[in-house]
Amino acid sequence: MEEKTNRLPQKAIAFVKQNVVMVIALAAALLTSLIIPVDKEYVGYFDYKTLACLFSVLAVVCALKNNNFFYMLARQVVQKFKTARMSILALVYITFIGSMLIANDMALLTFLPLGFLVLTTTGKEKYMTFTFIMQNIAANLGGMLTPFGNPQNLYLYTKFNIPNLEFMGIMAPPFVLAVALITICCLVFVKPEPLELKEEKIDLNPVRTVIYLILFALAIIIVFRIIPYWIGPVVIVAVLLFMDRKALKMVDYPLLFTFVFFFVFSGNMARIDVIRNFFSALMEKSTLLVSVLSCQCISNVPSAILLSQFTENYPDLLVGVNIGGVGTLISSLASLITFREYVKNNPGKTGYYIKQFSLFNFGFLIILTGFMFLLKYLGIV
Repeated sequence: MEEKTNRLPQKAIAFVKQNVVMVIALAAALLTSLIIPVDKEYVGYFDYKTLACLFSVLAVVCALKNNNFFYMLARQVVQKFKTARMSILALVYITFIGSMLIANDMALLTFLPLGFLVLTTTGKEKYMTFTFIMQNIAANLGGMLTPFGNPQNLYLYTKFNIPNLEFMGIMAPPFVLAVALITICCLVFVKPEPLELKEEKIDLNPVRTVIYLILFALAIIIVFRIIPYWIGPVVIVAVLLFMDRKALKMVDYPLLFTFVFFFVFSGNMARIDVIRNFFSALMEKSTLLVSVLSCQCISNVPSAILLSQFTENYPDLLVGVNIGGVGTLISSLASLITFREYVKNNPGKTGYYIKQFSLFNFGFLIILTGFMFLLKYLGIV
């Protein structure tokens, strides 16, 4: 009994460490609720469509992951390349493309273990740090092109009702530059050394795969506003309760609650005159710069929710909270996932990882931010 009692604080500490942003969001919501007491306006804080779409996508992705779909797909792609350079480039590209379809955090949770497996089984551990960092950057920047690629995209896309082609047009310039930078880094920092991945039998249920892909298509259709958003959670939950209840348990609920708590926090902040006037003045000077800097301090999802209360300049805000996802370790929830996975697999190399992570991430951040300001100066965007 005493042993179980001792485990409770340890579990609580572990939970807080794994969900730091959610805990901070909860604290922020509670503190601002002391200033703005709970009233009927709180109901209007929440973007129910964002929450429904995010849940739908995450649930289906978990089901596909449980069925080994993404692992099998990624492994087959990597097997086609016979050098370390091309295999690592393939891993990074898979993560990049995956973030567009299954969100950046899920892309990392799916493809980081594959990267670790490829490098350890082929004796290329020397590229581990670089590969993890490039996969992390790819996940953060790859998702910028689609409304469902990053959680903050889904929120801003819904809040400002951004047309699909306009959304992709806004994000195309930094997206293209990001692809070029990632490709150059992989070609420069990885040698074309021989590499061969051994064959492995992977169990894949074709019937489940087809059904889950149909559900995924349903989730995407809902994101693009073709059918009512409430249909997604109802249908997906009903199917997964029958076919894969584990997938429902695996959904990143802390991420969903992070949104809920920050909706309360940002809603309250917008009702405090001093705060509203301060942020509105800042955003008028440079929405792009303020959003990029905000991400470095409080992460990109909270920045999107908070700053959206004080500006209608959604193009700059959208770009800022996407390219702002690179930089510090806390600029994106995905970066914390990568850091946790790296430290778990490479104990004793934390300092080295943070140094390399900072060099690459701030390099990308400076180039991308400078590029977008140049385009604004030239009147191209």
